[in-house]
Amino acid sequence: MAGSGKDLPAIGAEILAAARGQLYLSLPYLDVALCALTFQPGEGITLSLATDGETLYYDGSYLAERYLRSDVLVDRAYLHVILHCILRHLAKKAGKVPELWDLACDVAVESILDDLHYPCLTVGPVPAKQKFYGQCRAEMPVLTAEGIYRYLLRQSLPGYELARLQRAFLEDDHGLWDPPSQEGQEQSRRQDETWSQRSQQTQTGLETMMTGLGAGGETVRQQLQVANRESVDYRAFLRRFAVPREVMEVDGDAFDYIFYTYGLQLYGNMPLVEPPETREEKRIEDLVIAVDTSMSTSGPLVKEFLACTYAILRSTETFTRKVHIRILQCDDQVRSDTEIRDLEELRAYMEHFELVGGSATDFRPVFEHVARLQEEGAFTSLRGLVYFTDGMGIYPKKRPPYETAFVLLEEPVVPAEMPPWAIRLVLSVPELEEALQAARAEAPDEPIWDELPQL
Repeated sequence: MAGSGKDLPAIGAEILAAARGQLYLSLPYLDVALCALTFQPGEGITLSLATDGETLYYDGSYLAERYLRSDVLVDRAYLHVILHCILRHLAKKAGKVPELWDLACDVAVESILDDLHYPCLTVGPVPAKQKFYGQCRAEMPVLTAEGIYRYLLRQSLPGYELARLQRAFLEDDHGLWDPPSQEGQEQSRRQDETWSQRSQQTQTGLETMMTGLGAGGETVRQQLQVANRESVDYRAFLRRFAVPREVMEVDGDAFDYIFYTYGLQLYGNMPLVEPPETREEKRIEDLVIAVDTSMSTSGPLVKEFLACTYAILRSTETFTRKVHIRILQCDDQVRSDTEIRDLEELRAYMEHFELVGGSATDFRPVFEHVARLQEEGAFTSLRGLVYFTDGMGIYPKKRPPYETAFVLLEEPVVPAEMPPWAIRLVLSVPELEEALQAARAEAPDEPIWDELPQL
């Protein structure tokens, strides 16, 4: 190519245009995303490609050398960058450890490319990559950048091991991903909204064309579902299980200070009205938390969920100090039933929590057990049951006389068919972390913050 008389920037642009056309023929549902970036030669690009979300910068010399080795390498590099954009990896970097987030994003994208079985993307398996995929899949159903990032944080890998992984997965330059300055934040927000729309368009197109696609299309769909799912306010969700109760506390909102001060002015020290001594608040008193202890559920993950739930409940006025919580562990039968009467008992339970069970999942025994407890008068105002699970199991056909929420931590690989009366809540670990931060702001002096496990 170098002997064709064209300069390297022009050659690089032709190579990228050819790669884009080849990718479009194999993955037509990516048409909007593939054409979203303009090409521009870049100075200081340490690898063949880099992007800021609007422009695709390239090194013509590096790109030409890679193309001469194999056009598949260029096709993979191009799609690698596009997948970073539609999964919105650029905007999510703020607040992360840079080298770990960069690696997590590369692993997530490369796992998609290695599952896309098209001639323009197929290369031989790399043992180091396959081994790391296996380690991550043992911890999470879908290899998202967020999940891999948390996994890397927990592993605390030594520098040489981190460098080895970076060499295995490194494909593009992430130098333009750095969080923007104060002036550029608004532009970055608008850019992220644009890619969010493109990502949703891609997901819609992919789901429309799923018939006839191989496993690769399913892999892209799974990651897009996670990326495009609306965020959940877990604290607000827990409040729906509260019931109205009068509490001994001055209700300033229901008190008219005009008549109070008028009475003081008219009669000296005799107000016409006095503030109410009680106020009505919605508080959680009776609650059932059920935990799926089947083989597909991770013990540490369950403990993290319970710890986060405890911290949120403890730090909010929604929760009374004297409560009645039943924590049930169940796979195909109820394995344990722990009664909690106050928050200190809940804290002690968390400190000594152990997951019991490990068989198949059947949700019906939990509802039968709760029905017996209700008949025995164990609850006074049971509003709901929160069931932490992967969603796969046998559901009861009859709706219980209380709200039931099945909480899934991350979207399951196989869609779960839940009954129409059930509340389906897909909650990610980052959303739990956001809820924890809000709870910490409400009650910064609570000792629970020093006791929570690492998410």
